[in-house]
Amino acid sequence: MISLVSIVLAAIGIFCAYLLLRPDPLARYDLPEGQLFPSSANSSDALKHVSSKISAAHNKNSGLGLKQRMYAIRESMDSFFDDVPIASAITPVDAAGVAAEWVVAPGADSSRRLLYIHGGAFYVGSAKSHRVITSKFSEITGCAVLAIDYRLMPENSRMAGVEDCRSAYDWLIDNGPQGETQASTVFVAGDSAGGNLTLSLLAWLRDTGGRLPNAAVALSPVTDARMCSPSIKRNLDTDIILKPVAKGLGRIPRPLLVASKWLFTGHSPKDPVVSPLHGDLKGLPPILIQVSDSEVLLDDGRRYVNKAVAAGSNALLQRWEHVPHVWQIFYPQLPEAVDAFDQIEAFCKCYG
Repeated sequence: MISLVSIVLAAIGIFCAYLLLRPDPLARYDLPEGQLFPSSANSSDALKHVSSKISAAHNKNSGLGLKQRMYAIRESMDSFFDDVPIASAITPVDAAGVAAEWVVAPGADSSRRLLYIHGGAFYVGSAKSHRVITSKFSEITGCAVLAIDYRLMPENSRMAGVEDCRSAYDWLIDNGPQGETQASTVFVAGDSAGGNLTLSLLAWLRDTGGRLPNAAVALSPVTDARMCSPSIKRNLDTDIILKPVAKGLGRIPRPLLVASKWLFTGHSPKDPVVSPLHGDLKGLPPILIQVSDSEVLLDDGRRYVNKAVAAGSNALLQRWEHVPHVWQIFYPQLPEAVDAFDQIEAFCKCYG
């Protein structure tokens, strides 16, 4: 007689085979490819220097245990760009219980505000580590930038970071660098994990009737927690920043990876709160997404934009060749970072 255990194992095997073999319904959003910006002829030496610096940081932490490595990466990220001068004034602030800082460039209008949500795989990164980006956003938009230190995993739940973004945004509407004043213009921006939180925030604001930002910018965002788009494998060897993480995840069978993400985050990988690509993308504010052709998250951005456009939202995808994940943070060293911020400036001027 067939045992119950055998039946259960067979059922699990069939389900796993189904997950592995079935066509991905989101593949229909792989085209069009978006606006392409070719690599600059003057970027070769700069890219070599950036790649060398990134490799040195990876090698420095490679021999550490998982927990020790996480803390080491946090410390390394916070000091990685200490040698890059920024034009903005930095002022710590409590944004409705969320640790944050105002980043204000000379001449910025405090009634114009931008919420910036940093990247770092939800485990690392900070407002400090991303000051190159936040200062430049303040310069090109004329906004006072509120850069938040949302609660990170694993010390906190995945939802804790989501809730911090919502609280900080609501606070931003009614509070500026000079105190309690209404915002005239509002933008939201973020990179990588912060891009994910940015897009999740937009859907929440739409669904709850909150004030939508004039526009939003997401740099190389994570949009699909399933981690199964074609570029995850195709660009594994060319993504010099995310390769160590992606390679480790690539060794885990997809069904097991999906199940572990569900258990660890408390959310299905298809839950739009953690995977904005799987949500309803109509009725959103204008969105600009910038990605690199060389990064594993290329298709996360491409699929999101194409699905948003199909739903009637105003979304634009811009691609750059041969640059790292979130290359904008290497401003002004990389010419492509200068170009990217020029495009962001033009986009934001259209909507505020």
